Amino acid sequence: MTTIYTLNDLPEDIKNPVVTIGNFDGVHWAHQAIFRKVMDRAKDLGGTSIVITFEPHPMKVMSPKKAKPLITLLEQKKELMINQGTDILLLIRFTLEFAAISARDFVKNILVDRLRIKEIAVGYDYAFGHNREGNIDLLKEMGKKFNFRVHQVGPVYVGKRLVSSTSIRNLITEGKVSKAKQLLGRNYQIRGEVIRGRNRGGPQLGYPTANLKLSDELIPKEGVYVVTVDLKGKIYQGLTNIGYNPTFRDKTLSVETYILDLSADILKERIKINFLSRLRDEITFASATELSQQISRDIEQAQEFFRKEKNRL
Repeated sequence: MTTIYTLNDLPEDIKNPVVTIGNFDGVHWAHQAIFRKVMDRAKDLGGTSIVITFEPHPMKVMSPKKAKPLITLLEQKKELMINQGTDILLLIRFTLEFAAISARDFVKNILVDRLRIKEIAVGYDYAFGHNREGNIDLLKEMGKKFNFRVHQVGPVYVGKRLVSSTSIRNLITEGKVSKAKQLLGRNYQIRGEVIRGRNRGGPQLGYPTANLKLSDELIPKEGVYVVTVDLKGKIYQGLTNIGYNPTFRDKTLSVETYILDLSADILKERIKINFLSRLRDEITFASATELSQQISRDIEQAQEFFRKEKNRL
């Protein structure tokens, strides 16, 4: 995939473009269904598959106080989109000026005149343009006028649950990370830099932890989770505690990860934490000794979890 950041940088000779447009927060199963449709149609036409998305998220610009925490920030979103296999990612900077473009002008000036699209695929509930005035009916109307074809990709369900960014966001905030995985198609991930913590994990508890300086917006519910940790491309097993460390009466949220079988100093390293399962709520203990004993039990549960996972493979 080639990433392009402005319309001016688009090649002039794009062959038979088939596009989709959206925010694609989460790059979940429903988004992937749209990408597959775009790629299949581009292949049939001997054309080019193009994903158009925006940065920042339009809600961050139009109604920042109403904006929901994003499932995937730009770094991860780009990685996930690249893995889908489309030819071009067009990343348009979203501004108030851009937001003022009407739906009809967007189609005519950008999709038709600039991109010369042959086909477009969008989700069943897609809306676009100034005040979200554009919809499927408008696309079909303009498709007839300007000779491009419109594909509407229907909703995607896992069991009886609709796959959507909203449902995934709700599951994550409720701590239901294994159910979120079913809708995402992968484990939910946060990432950030390992920073110096309060130096309790090793000296006081016997379990040194990596404290994360968060770059993500959507953090799972407080509690203890079984995780894997991606450090420089190598995957480790671990436990992550999200919360306020009530035993020590802390007042700021922290994300601390104990990495099994790793003793190296990883201060200032960037890591990625993948959430597999939630073990328990965060608990207030009477002493550091009781907390240390509970961590030992948590580690045993995590090790049993990984043994069962290995046996399923």
